[in-house]
Amino acid sequence: MARRKTVGRRTKASEERKRYLVWSIVVPLCMLSGFALLFYTTDFSYTIKNWIFPQESTNKHTASEHEKRNIELIKKHDSYIYGIDISQYQGNISWLEINTIYDQTPIDFVFIRATMGEKAKDKHFEVNWKAAQSRTKLRGAYHYFRPNENSIRQARNFINTVRLRSGDLPPVLDIEERPRKQSMDSLKVGLKRWLGEVEKHYGIKPILYSGDSYFTDFLEREFSDYILWIANYNFWVDKPKKHWDFWQFSERGFVRGIQGNVDLNMFRGSIEELEELTMPY
Repeated sequence: MARRKTVGRRTKASEERKRYLVWSIVVPLCMLSGFALLFYTTDFSYTIKNWIFPQESTNKHTASEHEKRNIELIKKHDSYIYGIDISQYQGNISWLEINTIYDQTPIDFVFIRATMGEKAKDKHFEVNWKAAQSRTKLRGAYHYFRPNENSIRQARNFINTVRLRSGDLPPVLDIEERPRKQSMDSLKVGLKRWLGEVEKHYGIKPILYSGDSYFTDFLEREFSDYILWIANYNFWVDKPKKHWDFWQFSERGFVRGIQGNVDLNMFRGSIEELEELTMPY
């Protein structure tokens, strides 16, 4: 009797150890494998990767790695057209040299920062705006939206600064920051007011610019009917998603005539298709 009870206790202990191993090692490994599969094979990976590796931690890559990646992307999408966006942070630009990206790919459009918030103006906007007219096929102006400032006054700041003419690209609203003094719902109301005020003035629907995760998390449901310009520098992403019209795919591009890095953009279409979006004649 005593021996059978001992064996029973050992058998029970052995079964408990097996269950412990299954639940503490095997199950977590299976879950981790499933998550890894989801991570690398679905669109869910965009949000997770950007959360864990914001913009894929671009500082980890050397200048030569950025150049190689950018050139490969351009070659892969050689049916699209390419451009840059600039602001006062690019300093004094030698516009006579502005022709190509990496001395290879023609620059067909340029977006230029005009205004920020209710009162601020990019100090190089006037010079860049005039110079861009003679150096690229198409030019456009954008406003950097400050969530904690009045949206109508921000719209008027842009309107009072930017004179669009026939053939220019639509005005652009750049939203990147989360509000500190209001809810996201209140921010969306402000964005709609800016967009509506600007559209009413220029007679053309603006373009919306934002980060990939920001747009997906906060704006996609209510602003998906706008022409979309997305920023995503993630090294894992090698093509624009279906709802991207413009893709800012790098913040570390090279253009002769500009000192330092410059943002690179592709438009998912031909020059003729982009021209169809411009201010009417």
